[in-house]
Amino acid sequence: MKKSFTNVLGTILVLGTALFSASAQAQEKARPNILWLFSDDHAYQAIGAYGDRFADMNLTPNLDSIATQGMRFDKCYVGNSICAPSRATLLTGKHSHKNGKIENRGDFDHDQMQFQKLLRANGYQTAMIGKIHLSGKMQGFDYWEVLPGQGKYENPDFISEKGKTQYQGHSTDIITDRALNWLSKSRDKSKPFMAMVHYKAPHRNWLPAERFRKRFEKLVFPEPETLFDDYSSRGVAAQQQNMSIEKTMNNNKDLKANRWKFRDELLNKSGLTGKELVRAKYQEYMRDYLACVAGVDENIGRLLKYLKDNDLEKNTVVMYSADQGFYLGEHGWFDKRFMYEESFRTPLLAKWPDVIQPGSVNEDLVQNIDFAETFLDMAKTEIPSEMQGKSLVPLMKGKTPSDWRKSLYYHYYEYPTGHRVRRHEGVTTGRYKLIKFYGLDVPNGEEWELYDLKNDKHEISNQYANPEYSGIIADLKEQLQKLRQQYEVVDIAQTAKKKKSNKSNKSNKSNKSNKSN
Repeated sequence: MKKSFTNVLGTILVLGTALFSASAQAQEKARPNILWLFSDDHAYQAIGAYGDRFADMNLTPNLDSIATQGMRFDKCYVGNSICAPSRATLLTGKHSHKNGKIENRGDFDHDQMQFQKLLRANGYQTAMIGKIHLSGKMQGFDYWEVLPGQGKYENPDFISEKGKTQYQGHSTDIITDRALNWLSKSRDKSKPFMAMVHYKAPHRNWLPAERFRKRFEKLVFPEPETLFDDYSSRGVAAQQQNMSIEKTMNNNKDLKANRWKFRDELLNKSGLTGKELVRAKYQEYMRDYLACVAGVDENIGRLLKYLKDNDLEKNTVVMYSADQGFYLGEHGWFDKRFMYEESFRTPLLAKWPDVIQPGSVNEDLVQNIDFAETFLDMAKTEIPSEMQGKSLVPLMKGKTPSDWRKSLYYHYYEYPTGHRVRRHEGVTTGRYKLIKFYGLDVPNGEEWELYDLKNDKHEISNQYANPEYSGIIADLKEQLQKLRQQYEVVDIAQTAKKKKSNKSNKSNKSNKSNKSN
C-alpha cells in the first residue's frame, strides 16, 4: 500500500522529532549532575583517606568512601590560603589579583564571569547553599541560600532572594537540611543540576553540635612532631606571626572555657603552664575541631544516601574540597595563610561512576584555579580563555596531558590584619618550594626561604643560604618569574591603587547618578 507524500513527510517529521528528543535526552544523560561539597578550613590531615596521624580513628567514614569509590588528589593546592579569596577563585577560575578579591576585606565583583553562570546558560539548574563568604547578591544560581559573612554555628541566619531567615539548630545540620529540601522538592528534574553545598565548619571557633562534643570530650589525639617548632632556621614571618596555640589561642573565646565548666577548671584554674598548657590546649582544640569535622562527615553521608536512594548516584559527580588547608598544631599553630604545606595544600576527593577508577590516587600538581574549568568540562560547556586553570577531567580519567604544569604559583596579601602573617609569594614543583616574604623591616625588605620536601617534609630547615641548592634556587626564581608573567601578576601596590581607583570611579558614577535624579 502506497503512502502519500504528506503521510511520508509526516512520518519523517515524527521520526525526526523522536530521534531529536532521544538524542537530547541522551545528551542530558551524558552530562552528569554535579554535587560540589565544600567546607571551611578543613585540613587534609583530618581526613582518614589521607593517612595522616588521625587515620586509625575512623573520623571521616563518608569522606573516606568518596576516596574509596573514586580518586584522592594528593597534590591539590590553593593560590591564596584565606577564605573569601579562595571562594572567589573557585567561582571565577582566576587567581586573586585577576578576580579582584585578594583578601577577606572588601567587596567582590559579582558581575564578572563565573562558572555557574555558564552552566545555567547551558541547561543546568544551579544551587548554592551554605557558606560563600562573598558579600553581595549571588548571581548565576537558580536557587541560593547562604550564610551572611562568616555565619553562626548555632541558630544561624540565612540570606536568599526572599530576604533573611533564621533556622534553629546547628549550621552543619541545617545546611544539609536546606540542600536536601532543594534536591527533593525544588529542583527541575528534567535538567541536570550543579549543587554547591558549603559548610561553615570546621572554621574557628570550632563549635560542634552537642552530640559530637560529648562523643569527643574524652578522646586523646596524637601530637604533631612540630608542635614545639622554634623557627630557628626561618626569619621574621614565622617568628612574628600571631597564630600560635601557646600565645594566640584564647581559653574562653576559642576553647570555650567560659561555656563548659570542665574546660574552665582545666585551662583557667588548673595552674598549667608552659608546654603542659600548650598540650592541654591542643587536645581541647582537636576535640572541638575534629568533632566539627565529624559533623560535616555525618551530613555528607546524608547527602550520599539521598543520591543512592533516589537513583541519582550513577550519574552524579561528587567532589569534596575546602577553601584551604589548616594547621592542627603543626609548627605550634592554628589557622592558615602561610605557603607551608598544611595551609597551602587542601583536600580534594572525587567520585564519578564509570569514569574515575575506584581507589585511584593522583599526584599531579592541581590548584583551586582548576575547579571552575573542571565543572564546565564535565558539563560539556566551553571554557572561557580568561580562566587561568585547567580541567581536571583528563586526570580523573587517568590520563595526564603531556603539557600538564610542573610548578604552581602562590600569593598571600592580607597583612597586617588577622594573624599578622606577612605578605609573600612563591613557587613549588612539588618537591622544592621557594617563598619570598616581602614588605619586611629588614635589609632589602624581603626574606627568602627554600624547602626540599623530599628530605624535609615538615619544612623545618630553610635551605636558602645553602650553596648546594644555588642552582635549584636560580631555576625556581626563573620559574617564579615565568608564572608571574603567565598569570599577569601585578605588584601589591598596583593592585591596591587599582582597587582604590575603581572605588573612586564607582563613587563618582554614583554621585553623578544621584545628581541626575
